[in-house]
Amino acid sequence: MTRRRRYILILLCALLTPNASADEPRQVMWADLVPKAAAMDNPFLKLTKEQLAWVSDVAAVRDRKDRGDRTLSATERENEQALSRKLAVAGIDVDGLLAARMKIIERGRAVNPLLNGQNVRLPGYLLPLEFSGKQVSEFLLVPWVGACIHTPPPPPNQIVHVRPEKPVEMGGMFAPVWVTGQMTTGAIKKSLSLVDGSADIDVGYSLRASAVEPYKE
Repeated sequence: MTRRRRYILILLCALLTPNASADEPRQVMWADLVPKAAAMDNPFLKLTKEQLAWVSDVAAVRDRKDRGDRTLSATERENEQALSRKLAVAGIDVDGLLAARMKIIERGRAVNPLLNGQNVRLPGYLLPLEFSGKQVSEFLLVPWVGACIHTPPPPPNQIVHVRPEKPVEMGGMFAPVWVTGQMTTGAIKKSLSLVDGSADIDVGYSLRASAVEPYKE
């Protein structure tokens, strides 16, 4: 066999040999779901979960003040002032944040187009939407415990709507999981049932899950 024929044979074998890693999911973290430009311009992403809750409480009281809500209690007003002072001590310009919040919220809706159609693996916490007993057939994946329930919801680009190929058993609200499947970008709304009613949640991503597994490092 000549050297040229041997080279062609080796090349053909390489092309015909299946690529074992082609279908391997790409492991992503929550920061990967935020476009770089949006992450750089969004000061809310620099706040802790507690500080986000404080800003949300301050905004709620100030909005009611602006509407002339006469049901606003003295305790609520005092709490808003106390939280504003805490934020100021932490070096957070709450007035600036609230003045620019609509623009910032729009940035929080921006998704990473590079993830559309990608097979990914992402960790998070499960919030059931459709379930029977412990068997969950539809859920939201969020980056921290209690998101959307005990704290304000994350921005849409930090929430993933998941439909597993078959129902999965929920290990508990505080048990993290790995979710693997094909990611799709696109804004949708989902209604989440809460203890005191329900809430419509803005979601930036959807995922058809081929696997939902307990979280391990």
